[in-house]
Amino acid sequence: MKASVARVWHGWTTVENADAYQAVVEGEVIPGILKRQIPGLVGAHVMRSELVENEEVEFTTIIWFESLDNVRDFMGEDYRQAHVPENARAVLKRFDPEAEHLHVLSYLS
Repeated sequence: MKASVARVWHGWTTVENADAYQAVVEGEVIPGILKRQIPGLVGAHVMRSELVENEEVEFTTIIWFESLDNVRDFMGEDYRQAHVPENARAVLKRFDPEAEHLHVLSYLS
């Protein structure tokens, strides 16, 4: 199964809340999404920037889907809106209100 759509989203924490956000997203948010067994959901990656800019730490989440219809299965018709549970919002300083959806053109390995 290969992904054809990457759902990309960014959130920023304070330096002090970076570890707490990472724990929430890795321990609760992503596992909660995966447990839903959404058709066409291929996987997810969470990345943390090593740079600290303006006293903020940036996180990037990419969730991989087989199709845009599968993204709609995840989020509904307003599929661009951010999926940010309250426990994640509590430790985020700011975040993108919408996710970006990119079509995967090639898979290289």
